[in-house]
Amino acid sequence: MKELTERFFVAQFGSELPIWAKSAVAMANILVILAIAWVFMSFSSRLLRALNRRVVSQQADQEERKRLDTLIRVVRYIASVVIGAITIMLVLSEMGISIAPILATAGVAGLAVGFGAQSLVKDYFTGFVMLLENQIRLGDAVEVGGKTGIVEEVTLRYVRLRDLEGAVHYVPNGVIATVTNRSREFAFALVDIAVSYGERLDRAEAVIRRVGTEMRGSEAFASRILDDLEIMGVEQWADAAVMVRCRFKVAGSEQGPIRREFLRRLKNAFDQEGIEIPFPSRAVSAKNSS
Repeated sequence: MKELTERFFVAQFGSELPIWAKSAVAMANILVILAIAWVFMSFSSRLLRALNRRVVSQQADQEERKRLDTLIRVVRYIASVVIGAITIMLVLSEMGISIAPILATAGVAGLAVGFGAQSLVKDYFTGFVMLLENQIRLGDAVEVGGKTGIVEEVTLRYVRLRDLEGAVHYVPNGVIATVTNRSREFAFALVDIAVSYGERLDRAEAVIRRVGTEMRGSEAFASRILDDLEIMGVEQWADAAVMVRCRFKVAGSEQGPIRREFLRRLKNAFDQEGIEIPFPSRAVSAKNSS
């Protein structure tokens, strides 16, 4: 484009262009660059908006729609920044300003800012990756950055959790090395049951299995317990009891409520069957010094 414009003016004014003609060539090229940049910016924006409407509208889950919408907004912002940066460099080049010193200065400034804001950059990068990989969603029971709770908000900057006591934790994405998500598809409610050494294990296990079957068959837990109770066997010989380990396959985030209800029902069943629930005891003797 630049060569075509110069050839036109050379044909009109000869081999040596006047100053105003050179300025006109530069201005024409700048206008062409700006027009092309506007076309690319408009096209990319419309394309991403259409993609956003098409992809997001196909998702029934509200939180999945929010995640995809956030990702597409980030991509649109990055595309705008890239197109804008290229446009500025081309315009400066047409104005006769060497961009090499500017790039060098920008590189040094970028390093200085990068060292000062590296934690912030890390937060945003990690947040983008977590959103892209769908590691965390609203309502999930997770452990991140040493904090455990229910996810209330996920942004590019932080994850907001609320724990069992109601405390709210803001965990910067940059400090998250491992995400433990207890809400994906299914989980296991693990229960260790203490049985007295004087009880027959097969009798105790029969009661445990019966309570588990009754609980799964109840209307309140039919959709929350996904499989029959699994008795895994003797876990250890403790000081005062034999520890029998069992577990339920449950829907995500249901481990705690199901474990507590199972222990409540099992206590009543053990009482009815006369099965002793052991507890640590200590014998104290007094010596007569006389």
